[in-house]
Amino acid sequence: MICLAFHKPNYSTAANHHNFQGKINLISKSRLDFNIIRGNYSSSKLIFQSPRKRRSRRITQQKSMARNNCAGTVMLTSGASGRINALFTLSALRSLWLLINAFFLVLLLPFRGRRRSISAGATSDSAEKGGGKQEQPSGKTVRVPAAMVPRKSAAAAVDKEVAVRRALAIQRVVEDNEDDNSKDTIREFSLFVTPRGETIFTQSWTPVKVQVRGLVILLHGLNEHSGRYTDFAKKLNANGFKVYGMDWIGHGGSDGLHAYVHSLDDAVNDMKMFLSKVLAENPGVPCFCFGHSTGGAIVLKAAVDPKVRQHIAGIVLTSPAVGVQPSHPIFYVLAPVLSFLLPRYQFSAANKRGTAVSRDPEALVAKYSDPLVFTGSIRVRTGYEILRISAYLQENLCRLTVPFLVLHGTDDSVTDPGASQKLHDEASSTDKTIKLYEGLLHDLLFEPEKEEIVENIVSWLNSRL
Repeated sequence: MICLAFHKPNYSTAANHHNFQGKINLISKSRLDFNIIRGNYSSSKLIFQSPRKRRSRRITQQKSMARNNCAGTVMLTSGASGRINALFTLSALRSLWLLINAFFLVLLLPFRGRRRSISAGATSDSAEKGGGKQEQPSGKTVRVPAAMVPRKSAAAAVDKEVAVRRALAIQRVVEDNEDDNSKDTIREFSLFVTPRGETIFTQSWTPVKVQVRGLVILLHGLNEHSGRYTDFAKKLNANGFKVYGMDWIGHGGSDGLHAYVHSLDDAVNDMKMFLSKVLAENPGVPCFCFGHSTGGAIVLKAAVDPKVRQHIAGIVLTSPAVGVQPSHPIFYVLAPVLSFLLPRYQFSAANKRGTAVSRDPEALVAKYSDPLVFTGSIRVRTGYEILRISAYLQENLCRLTVPFLVLHGTDDSVTDPGASQKLHDEASSTDKTIKLYEGLLHDLLFEPEKEEIVENIVSWLNSRL
């Protein structure tokens, strides 16, 4: 119970719900006085007095009020003892949760890594050999050698790992150009810096003997890189398509901790930026987008943007991450909390053990022996971002209006083929095609039936030029 005490300034009032007794003195300047004395609501008295009596009565009242001011206080109870349950209301709990989040944010803020950018000097020699280039960001940007910037050991380890990955990605471009079996294609790499200050690795495959009739922007899946699709790119080259590949953040030769994605919205924005650069280099040439798995989800989210869909002629998706199911439903609840507290933590329990992505043993060996392919457990924040973009797409499938081809294996246990069927059914596109391959797994372009799949993709692209 909360008690409030009020000192009486010029009058006395004892507040009580059952017995209201007070003394209120109203003295007007006219010859008529109204005195309401010691009454209930219904017991007021109207009294007419002479000037002499009024003076005498006024003096008596002033003395009485002086005594009351010294001795009297009014005790009011707020009834707060009956409001304890209000502490457990939804709004109170929400405020408590925000307070806890703010507390952890203050604790974790000093441990967040710095944004980084590397100088072009480390790759200048390889760029001369492989035809690579690095695009500097517009505006005033000061680039400082890494040796001059004090960093924590963890950040320095990430920088070193990124440098190794990028050097390997560039080396493969150079070696591919020197291969006698690749004379029909020119392979180049390029770097561009995002508004966040992160460097993104991209590469292109250009046909030499065939006129370019169309463009294809390629986005790889989770944990891999664009270089894995070199054979597919060369087959597109043979049909008159110039191919551009982008390693999204945290993958391949791009910046970031390997396989860590703070926000897939960053990858979507990077793709939009890359798309604008490709279109500027090839004005008037029809442009298509290809995305596999999580790369397909990135392409889809970009394609529902009206500013993007007016520039692309269509999209091709293999095993898109429209529907993703974690190994246990509890991860839906834990993911938002853990991604905030331990974003880079590798959560082995979230992996689906024994999940096969191809029925071709050689393809599996090539994938998991590739240093540019991440083979560890999924990072908490990355997994949460995949769940988040998947949920977004499920609610916005009807916004897709561009022509599209979606291909999925019915035995895929990584992404849901039923979600691809839902995409085909709910999309607003008038030109849409779905192909479900009975018994095939997740990596369709690395299955034994890959030749048939590539032919279906090329045929679909050719018919829309």
